[in-house]
Amino acid sequence: MAGSTHTVTNQAPPLTQYDVFAADRALTEAVERHLDPAVLDEGLSELSALGRTSGAAQVQDWGVLANENPPRLRSHDRYGHRIDEVDFHPAWHRLLGKGVSAGLTGAWARPGGHVRRAAAFVMWTQVEAGNCCPLSMTHAAVPALRADPALAAEWEPRLASPVYDWGLRSVHEKAGVLFGMGMTEKQGGSDVRANTTSARPLAEDGAYELTGHKWFCSAPMSDAFLVLAQAPGGLTCFLVPRVLADGSRNVFLIQRLKDKLGNRSNASAEVEFAGTWARRVGDEGRGVHTIIGMVAATRLDCVLGSAGLMRQAVAQAVHHCTYREAFGGKLVDKPLMRNVLADLALESEAATTLALRLAAAYDDGGEQERALLRIAVPTAKYWVTKRCAPVVVEAAECLGGNGYVEESGMPRLVRESPLNSVWEGAGNVQALDVLRALRREPGALDAYLREVGRARGADHRLDGAIRGLLTELADLEGVEGRARRLVERLALVLQGSLLVRYAPPQVADAFCAARLGGDGGASFGTLPHTLDLAAVVERARPDS
Repeated sequence: MAGSTHTVTNQAPPLTQYDVFAADRALTEAVERHLDPAVLDEGLSELSALGRTSGAAQVQDWGVLANENPPRLRSHDRYGHRIDEVDFHPAWHRLLGKGVSAGLTGAWARPGGHVRRAAAFVMWTQVEAGNCCPLSMTHAAVPALRADPALAAEWEPRLASPVYDWGLRSVHEKAGVLFGMGMTEKQGGSDVRANTTSARPLAEDGAYELTGHKWFCSAPMSDAFLVLAQAPGGLTCFLVPRVLADGSRNVFLIQRLKDKLGNRSNASAEVEFAGTWARRVGDEGRGVHTIIGMVAATRLDCVLGSAGLMRQAVAQAVHHCTYREAFGGKLVDKPLMRNVLADLALESEAATTLALRLAAAYDDGGEQERALLRIAVPTAKYWVTKRCAPVVVEAAECLGGNGYVEESGMPRLVRESPLNSVWEGAGNVQALDVLRALRREPGALDAYLREVGRARGADHRLDGAIRGLLTELADLEGVEGRARRLVERLALVLQGSLLVRYAPPQVADAFCAARLGGDGGASFGTLPHTLDLAAVVERARPDS
């Protein structure tokens, strides 16, 4: 029998058994805005179903179990034969099965596919971010494979399949496959042109033998990988299957699994190639050009993933403060806490709105939209992923000591929050990529300025920020040393423009005041007190 002192009062109920999609106004409005009316009803129905799945207690438990029981490497079987397999908890397979069936690998060939998938990715990240890594790479492999129509015809239908068919078998025996990617090496990091893995041509047309290593190779139990290696004609892209056409295992030696800060459910490995069979994708010497479409797509997924982590952190914080009482009233009604929550909600909504706008550009596919993506994707990747960690940490603090306890779920979000800033090129890589676009592709800047210009005249702080940005862009002498500052301004102006056009006035006003007008401090909770912060917080509440 519980003691009389153990009566539980003043604790928030779990945030569970709710529709994650319907509860996210910024996300639902973005989908309604960007989806073609012809597929809107279908898209909303499918996303609402995934929203209810994402909020279900059982599915949330799978996320916990997948992280509490991380993958385990089995290099050899009981007889001493090398097998190079990774075992996962059943919860991992259940999550991947749900993600695949929800269309997270099937965006390229269906109407509005990228917007629908982007919204789903934001939601599914909130359940468990680790399984989103193979889902992301599988989705992103499509544009690279299309450099070789024969390879695309063989693999793409299985990449887009709604069937999760796990286990290492020949692709011809599988209803669905997952893809990974391997570019990073010990000596090179993001400098992939320093890669030393070699590719020796074989007698079979397009076939090569690889010798070398990859320092980071996530999801090593995927069915195939796109990797970079040095062929006689230069750095080249290759497809490396785990199982060959005759059913035998390819040489894919898993040396060890990384012991990571977060993302613990997902296996990231160091792998060795030693006489490994590979098929060339694209022309020799065009490896970066071939794989760049995959890189761009995974970078957008980093933005989506960070938006999802921020949304879940803010939802938990607002939910907690809605129920928790202190000093004679609800925390959410305390002016200072309301300021903190509103500031966090602004960052979350700005990230979601920007991410879905970029997904819509993928769906459009026109020249203008492609030019916008060239500058906006690395800009968003730089800024949104960097904002994720401080947002999540501040949100955890809103729960006080409860937020420091594993059972709250907040520590897992905190550990995950820096990942997307590091994956697919850290901050400096993104900033330099933006500079490259500015110097070499004038159409990209024109597309960006046309996009932000659509909101000109609607807010004087946004207008001032655009003028200041144009001044900075007019002088690119010695720009590398101030590249981060420039890219930050590009991101904030783009977010401000989108919010002024699409968000409620209270949200746009607060964002422009604090992020563009200079009326905000270095920490969260420093918004001008004259703003309608209650409306901003109420919009972010997940259970209203």
